[in-house]
Parts: sequence; C-alpha cells; structure tokens
Amino acid sequence: MEPSTVHSTFTLERSYPYPVERVFAAFADPAKKQRWFGPGASGTLEKFDLDFRAGGKEHLVYRMGPSAPISGTIENSGTYHDVVPNQRFVGTYAMAHNGRTFSIAVLTIELLPTANGTDVVCTHQGTYLEGADGPEMRKEGWTKLFGSLEQALAGGL
Repeated sequence: MEPSTVHSTFTLERSYPYPVERVFAAFADPAKKQRWFGPGASGTLEKFDLDFRAGGKEHLVYRMGPSAPISGTIENSGTYHDVVPNQRFVGTYAMAHNGRTFSIAVLTIELLPTANGTDVVCTHQGTYLEGADGPEMRKEGWTKLFGSLEQALAGGL
C-alpha cells in the first residue's frame, strides 16, 4: 500500500430544543456521553474513560462486527485542550484500527444558546492516513452521533 495522507475539514450544525447546560452535560458527563456516543448496533463498547477538562483525556475501545464499515478493534484516544463550560471545547483525537493509527483530528464543538434551545457547531479537521475510513465516512459518523445525541436528549439525558 502506497503511503498517503488526505486532509479534510467539515462543519456540521444542529439545533436542539434544550438548554445549553443540558447539551453541554451530554458531552461532559461520562455516564451521559456513554449513552449516545458509541458504535451503535455495529459494534460493542469495551472501554470508555472520560476526564472532561482542559488537559483531560478520553479513551474509547470498540469491537466492531462484520456489518461495520471497518471490523475489528477501533481505539479513539484524545486530549481536551480547551474547555469553556456551556460554550465550547476543543480536543485532538487519534483513531487506530487493530493497533495502527489511521487518522488524527482536531475537533471543536461550539454551543450557542438560542431562544429555542441550543445550536451546536461541530468543526472537524482531519488527517487521514492509509487505510483510513476517510472524510466522508467520518462526516457520516458524526451525523449519526448527532442523531443519537438528539434521541438521548429527548429521552431525558
């Protein structure tokens, strides 16, 4: 396989009819985040550690089944560099498949209070290495995660 690097940035925006404090808590509280942030039906969560503060770490391990776009073990390890409660957070993440890093990203989530709830702006700046899922699949993954977040918030998260 030829070495390759692909760079991509995308932005997703969502509106939720819930106060900014509730949406922020869905990212910041480990028990709440674990309810919506995961592999869905195509895998199982094996490890979930979250220390949500500037300098804090996040580490997730998924076992993905044959119906997933990438089967095997997926690890997502990150560091939070900036956390402003109820406003924004910025982190860097590395994803690995069966022990081999295939992408590195900077993720910024901004929370904007509105008259109807909260607008969420997600900016994902990724570097994809050979064997990576690629920017379109990552964008699709975040789109699904925001759908899961909506369901969790609606369920009283």
